[in-house]
Amino acid sequence: MSTDGQKGKKRYKSQFCGNAKRQKRRHELEVGMQGILITCNMNERKCVAEAYSLLNEYGDQMYGPEKLSEKDDGLSESEEEDDDAEAALKKEVDQIRTSTEKNLRRFQSVESGANNVIFIRTLNVEPEKLVHHILKDVHTTKKKKTRVILRMLPVSGTCKAFLEDLKKYAETFFAPWFKSPNKGTFQIAYKARNNNHMNRDEVIKELAGIVASQNPENKVDLSNPEYTVIVEIIKNVCCFSVVKDYTVFRKYNLQEVIKSSKEEKPQQPTKEDKEENLKETQGTQNTAHS
Repeated sequence: MSTDGQKGKKRYKSQFCGNAKRQKRRHELEVGMQGILITCNMNERKCVAEAYSLLNEYGDQMYGPEKLSEKDDGLSESEEEDDDAEAALKKEVDQIRTSTEKNLRRFQSVESGANNVIFIRTLNVEPEKLVHHILKDVHTTKKKKTRVILRMLPVSGTCKAFLEDLKKYAETFFAPWFKSPNKGTFQIAYKARNNNHMNRDEVIKELAGIVASQNPENKVDLSNPEYTVIVEIIKNVCCFSVVKDYTVFRKYNLQEVIKSSKEEKPQQPTKEDKEENLKETQGTQNTAHS
């Protein structure tokens, strides 16, 4: 083989290895993902199984049965040995893209980066609407559908967990709820896990300032706000969402929603809330329920 051909093949192999590493990272929570953050009581494997069962049930209700591609995404041996390095690279990239699109499921568990927490990445799903639909149904029917899942928090946006990144991202992310003419009462619920470079009070102050700047009629309400801004930080990823009925649905705790009555007013933190916090405290900072 010519020198140019050998160089092309080395470059091709290097690119292939790089793509393999990127594929591996797809199994970890990273910036750009949407999904659902779920806390549990020490049994993560069972939590994942319960999450799949619950999300598939309600996902089918809202979006219809999931349709999966059956397209063959393999490369032939002759394609891999193509002497034209540029053509071979293009084919490999196309194969990776096709394989990725095929293997992306509506719900896929990825490593969250924290103990007692799982992250279910979503595709073609609106996490906030889906989770609210689940909690509303459980709140109404009082049917116990899970044993180890505690809280289900939608994640509609993610960014790097650094203050400047949070501020820049929030300016755009908050607009559908808080930018004039939109408005509402709000609180900020903050928690950080395995991250010690973010300052809770500073983050809450900055984010509250952004909400206020988007419409002066946005007001803080710590007892029964229309919206709750969820800020969940794990390592160097910040997860955002804006949810309704946070107090009615007991901080989006499935176990507590079942126990509560439909007419019940928001209450002080329960024993279960405190126990949940204890289970999640390894390498974390304390929650700030605004």
